[in-house]
Order: sequence, then structure tokens, then C-alpha cells
Amino acid sequence: MYCAQQLYRKVLPNNPYGRWSTTMLADEDLLNEINLYLQELGNKITAEKLVSYLARPDVMERHSIDKTISVCTARCYLNTLNYRFGEAKKGQYKDGHERPDVVRDRDTRFIPQMQLLLLRAQMFDRDGLPLPPPTFEGKRVIVWYHDELIFYAHDRHRKSWYPKDAPAQLHSKGEGIPFMIANYVSSQLGWLVSPNGLEQAWHEFRPGKNRDGYFTCNEICAQAEDTIKILTKWYPEYEHVLFFAEVNERDAAGKPVYKANGKVSKVKVQMGPATFVNGEPQPLYFPMGHPQAGWFKGIKNNLHERDISTEGKKLECKSFKCLPDATDCCMRQILFNEPDFVNIKSILQSQCRDMGVQVIFLPKFHCKLNPIEQCWGYAKWIYRFYPESSREEDLHRNILEALEQVPLIKIRRFVVRTYQFMDAYARGLNGRQAAWAARKYRGHRILPDSIMQELLDENIT
Repeated sequence: MYCAQQLYRKVLPNNPYGRWSTTMLADEDLLNEINLYLQELGNKITAEKLVSYLARPDVMERHSIDKTISVCTARCYLNTLNYRFGEAKKGQYKDGHERPDVVRDRDTRFIPQMQLLLLRAQMFDRDGLPLPPPTFEGKRVIVWYHDELIFYAHDRHRKSWYPKDAPAQLHSKGEGIPFMIANYVSSQLGWLVSPNGLEQAWHEFRPGKNRDGYFTCNEICAQAEDTIKILTKWYPEYEHVLFFAEVNERDAAGKPVYKANGKVSKVKVQMGPATFVNGEPQPLYFPMGHPQAGWFKGIKNNLHERDISTEGKKLECKSFKCLPDATDCCMRQILFNEPDFVNIKSILQSQCRDMGVQVIFLPKFHCKLNPIEQCWGYAKWIYRFYPESSREEDLHRNILEALEQVPLIKIRRFVVRTYQFMDAYARGLNGRQAAWAARKYRGHRILPDSIMQELLDENIT
């Protein structure tokens, strides 16, 4: 016994790793089966469910498993399979994203409009280099993307490596005072400023009670007017298109008016007249001298004045939810599908059209189609590195410096990513498929023709 111990210690090498064992994941058949099972679970994966699955008699018999695993081992398996415990990463917002009316507006209005405009625009690759210029007669198009962003005085990076016995640090309470910037950006020129840098398109706003109130349609229209003046003065060689998120105000008579405290001012106003087929105006209210003077005529009366029969039609569908693509299911839907109601222009569109500039509205719930959102994110990432301060002048200076540090190549990359989503929707992909394709083919403005087959192969539906 003594000789055996001496031989083991001095002649044979010592194994510093203990007893050798092999993980179940080394069995490729079992590995594939586990991956399929986890895909079936979707976002309801837990270590306990994996333990229960591997303890099933049929699974143990099929793969010659002689003992069950612990929850700790199951967690190691999930980690090895590239699963991480935590909150899901945020991508596209899907609230209403695939709603039939939103999809119809995106596919029939927005995408065709953008496709026609981009045929006349200068395009760039992922490295920020211009692609061969488009061949056409006329001015080249520049699309200016608009949006607003609020910065907060105390918004800073908080996560870092600290000593485990580090004392608690005092932080300012709350997010601090807000400061809003509304601006325009394009892939060709970046932020909208004059060549000499003395005229800028951005508008500064101090939102909140007892401050500047809230950014309403009046402010958006005023900024658009200033923007168009800069464009026509300094960049007359281009045809400019302004790109906005959805603006709900329809006309001067129907827009909501906000008080300084953010509440809607309850002022009743009448809608402007509609238009008959022959071009004559159609008043929507009873005239003076009528027993109900000033009252709305009602949908039924307005349709009768247009010689449209309402026999057998109900006033409106339940909860205003008409069937997709329905145009005559109820009296309300018939009236709202009349040409003069469909083609009514917003205040912003009318104002910009009078100044010679086209306006395009972003479909609802499609923030990924506006590249300025990513520019804002990059600017906020820079802003959070500045020293924290509650002074408004420091907040203002830090915001402008952060915006100036967004490089043009980054802006162009953000625009390329936006065009990927547009191309994906134009090919019939839904939101989930578009996000997967944009992630895989990042840097490509247009997706390959094989994208539909690749989605089928990856089981992305």
C-alpha cells in the first residue's frame, strides 16, 4: 500500500481538475432536442422546466440518461446555450404596429411615397461614402427628418465598477429640469444649419407647468416656417421634403388648444365646410334662421345632401371598429371615405405647400422609420458623460455640445438602417421579420432577393 501511494504521488502525474466527467450537451442529438424544446417555450424558459424535461422517462430512455440534473446545472446549460437571465432587449415597439389600418397606411401611402423620393436622393453606404448619383432631370431631393427630444438635468450614466465597500453616494432627487430640442437632420448635410453656422433650424423649449407650456402644432408650424426660410436661402439647388411624425390637428377650426398647465382648453369651434363634387362648399351646420341654427346637421343629412342613399345603413359600427377596407358598412364610414374628407390637409401640410415644400408623415407606431430617433440616442449617450449640474445654462451648453458631437458618418449609418426597414416592409415583411433582416444585413440599404427564403429557413414568422 505504501509503495502504491509513493508510485502514484511521484511517478504518475497529478490531475488538478478532480474526477473527469462529460456534459450531456456533448450529445448532439440531445443538444438539438433541447434547443427545439426551448424554442417551443418562447419567452417562458426557466431552469426548472429544463430539469423537468430532462427527467421525463421518454427523454431519459431515448438518450440513455441515468440520473436527473439539478437546477444549478440547468442554469449552466442555459448559459452554455447562449441564454441570459434578464429583461428582453427593447427593439421596435409593437403597440398597434401590425394594426390593419396602420399597416394599410404604411404600405399604401408611406412606402410608395418614400420610394419615389429616394429615387432622386443621394444615397450613402455604411461607411458614409456616396453611392453613384441618381440619373434624373431636375433637382436632387433631400429628406429632412424632424422630431423632438427632452433632456433632463440629472440624467447621467449610473452603472460602473465600484469597490464592494464603497460608501453610498448622494444624488440629486428626481430627473431635474427638462429641456426640449426640436431639430431636423438629413443624411447629406447632417443637422440643419446654414453653411456659415449662424442660422440653425433647431428650436429650444422649456416644457412643463409655469414654463413654456407644451410643444403644440403652433410651435411645429413656426419651426417649419423658419426651417423653410433657411433652406430656400442657403440650399436652393435642392428640392426639400420635410418628414414629421403624425400630427393629429386637421385644420384651424379643429385643432386642440393647450393651456400653460398642459390641459386642453375647452373652446368649442365649428368645422370648416366640406366640398361637393362640383366644387361648391357644403356647410356642415344649419344656417342662421334655421330652428337649429349653428347645430351640426348630422351624418345622415350631410349624406342626403350629396345624393347618397342611407337606406338600410346603421349610423356607425360598434365602437367605431369598421371592417378592414370597408367603405360603406355604415353612414360614418361612407362620409369619411368621401374624397374631400380623405384628402383634407393638415395645417402643417397647407403651410409648407404654400411655401413650396412637400411634407410626409410617419405612420403611427413606426419610430424605427425615423432615423433622427437614433441620432437622439447617440446624442443622449454623449450628454450623460458630462458633469451633472442643476443650472439651466450648463444644461443648455451640454445639450448643444452633445448634438454637435454626433458625427455625420453615424447619421448616415442610422439612415441606412432606416432604409433597410423601409425595404423590408416594401417586400411584405412584418415588424418581427423586418427587425431580424435589418439586424442580419446591417450596412445594406436594400435586402437581398433571397430574404423570404432565409426567413422560412430560420422560422421567423
